[in-house]
Amino acid sequence: MPKTKVEDVNQNFYDFKNADNFEFKMDKGLSEEIVREISSKKNEPDWVIEIRLKALEIYQKLELPVWGPDLSELNMDEISTYVKPKTEMKEKWEDVPEEIKDTFDKLGIPKAEHEYLAGVGAQYDSEVVYHSIKEELLKQGVIYTDIDSAIRDYPEIFREYFTKCVPLSEHKFIALHYAVFSGGSFVYVPKGVKLEMPLQSYFRLNSPESGQFEHTLIIVDEGASLQFIEGCSAPKYNKVNLHAGCVELFVKEGGYLRYSTIENWSKNMLNLNTKKAIVEKDAQVDWVSGSFGSKISMLYPMSVLKGENAKTEYTGISFAGKGQNLDTGFKVAHLAPNTSSVINSRSISKNGGIATYRSLVSILPNATGSKCSVTCDGLMLDDISRSDTIPVNNVETCDVEFSHEAKVGKISDEAIFYLMTRGLSEEDAKAMIVRGFANPISKEFPIEYAVEMNRLINLELEGSIG
Repeated sequence: MPKTKVEDVNQNFYDFKNADNFEFKMDKGLSEEIVREISSKKNEPDWVIEIRLKALEIYQKLELPVWGPDLSELNMDEISTYVKPKTEMKEKWEDVPEEIKDTFDKLGIPKAEHEYLAGVGAQYDSEVVYHSIKEELLKQGVIYTDIDSAIRDYPEIFREYFTKCVPLSEHKFIALHYAVFSGGSFVYVPKGVKLEMPLQSYFRLNSPESGQFEHTLIIVDEGASLQFIEGCSAPKYNKVNLHAGCVELFVKEGGYLRYSTIENWSKNMLNLNTKKAIVEKDAQVDWVSGSFGSKISMLYPMSVLKGENAKTEYTGISFAGKGQNLDTGFKVAHLAPNTSSVINSRSISKNGGIATYRSLVSILPNATGSKCSVTCDGLMLDDISRSDTIPVNNVETCDVEFSHEAKVGKISDEAIFYLMTRGLSEEDAKAMIVRGFANPISKEFPIEYAVEMNRLINLELEGSIG
């Protein structure tokens, strides 16, 4: 029997949890001693601890942002910034501890790896527990590994790019990230190498009252191409968990990168993630983003169109249910002539949820001949939900093509009536409208590669809509 009642996205599939077993869990709080201990446990070189300590100093000086959702419930004295699971990173799936392996089995990760993916990384709490890459990619010079291994094995290239896209002082939570970062993925695609199958990293936070601070660093060299998929989830606890990851993307001349993300954190999570790409001449970055879980999200990926003819597209959707405040959007900076950006965002709010689209488009005086199109639509499924669009457009040259369209509304009674005259029930009519609203975004997701993406983006979850 089809599920057709319009409900919140059901987290039950992701809410299973393991016992809080770990090899080491850092004392709660944030201090120089804690930062040094994290670095010591990782046996990091001096230049890394210098970055961590500088970031800590910046974090302590910066204030909480006051322009978005209320973050006053975040108390770092109640958060453990580092949790090491009872395993080292494995290259064979069968070597991963059974309890952790079972978690990722339930999420469909090994199945996806064998059928659709060129490489997989899996992080559990603060450390990557599994990483693999197909042999033919290694022969082509592709690097896909965890951050700790990148610092150790590829120090020159890692140090050249690390913190260069997203600086330590960008905002308070990126400073926090750099002070306590752990885990994540490093990717380098050599010149001219085009990956036909995607890479995927999956981040699972299991430990309560803790934070996850993974760092993703991707370099796509000249004429190369890559599809990268990122998935996130966590079980629900009664106290706050924190996610403050960072993604730095570099796409060289003529390169292409498609970066797809499904963030489905639990409703006790504060998701304060940061993502940015630097796009060179004739290169392109496409973002595909889905925000579903978390109590609060503040997430605004950014493309810096640095080279002439650089392009970017952003396709995003969010679903805010009861008790959720999802503040999401996109930022783009046109720095060079004939650059192009397309932004297409949709949000759904239900049962008192708050969905906000927030954007910044900046077209500088020398970005002549550039084009930008912005479309953001919000759909409220009842009378107690909220949907806002807060765009900022800064255009400093007349030689551009720029368009902006925003719509916020509720399900049309006329549309429901029309569908009912064609034999649908009221519930099925509402479901069809919601699915139709989401479809232009959802069809852009690589749903064939990850089972949990299929569940979320199709909005065919248990108790999701209808």
